Amino acid sequence: MIKIKSQEEIELMRIACRITRDTLKVVENSIKVGVSTKELDEIAYKYIISQGATPSFKNYCGFPASICASINDTVVHGIPNKNIILKEGDIISIDVGAKYKGYNGDAARTFPVGKIDSKTKRLIKITEQSFFEGIKGLKSGAYVGDISHRVQTFVEKNGYSVVRELVGHGVGKDLHEDPNVPNFGRAGSGPRLTANMIIAIEPMVNMGERNVIFLPDGWTCKTRDGMPSAHYENTVLITEEGVEILTL
Repeated sequence: MIKIKSQEEIELMRIACRITRDTLKVVENSIKVGVSTKELDEIAYKYIISQGATPSFKNYCGFPASICASINDTVVHGIPNKNIILKEGDIISIDVGAKYKGYNGDAARTFPVGKIDSKTKRLIKITEQSFFEGIKGLKSGAYVGDISHRVQTFVEKNGYSVVRELVGHGVGKDLHEDPNVPNFGRAGSGPRLTANMIIAIEPMVNMGERNVIFLPDGWTCKTRDGMPSAHYENTVLITEEGVEILTL
């Protein structure tokens, strides 16, 4: 069931999303060669707690950490580990959520570690741009499929592929609510968007083929061909006139 948020709920989510956004900034400032993904996780945890919130991801369906830290060919849900050390030329996707007074924010970015090659820079740029393509013209009365179609069209036009096994979603009291928001599909399809709906739109874009594999840990998702993948996500409020990006 799709949940329409009250003004009080929206205000609480604005705070949760601000904390989520700022957590990404704090983590980004610590991304450098020689740092472990476990250290980044601890930095995120301490910051979220310091803001009077709790990490949305920690213990969510058994996930053991506060962030997902996904390097190079890991698409999403990489588990932080003290033995996973960032190297020059890596890229790392950080996905994080903060829960404030019962409401969640959710956002992700892909960051370079030191200097990265031009092909990978372009992958990150196109992934981010695909989000903004997805929300063009978006407002109450549009369809989820309108987002899906714009993201897919833009990504594939630029020579990349979109992951289909994992999608965006509604956000609120639960980290994952209805509706699902795929990054592929047909314009005019899917649920209709109405004012005060809040959704997470999160393109996951592969440099190579779209197919992925899931590791035995039950979380880590990697590209099947071993090519890099990038992730960009924001929590978005639908309004009568357009959208408000809560995690920017």
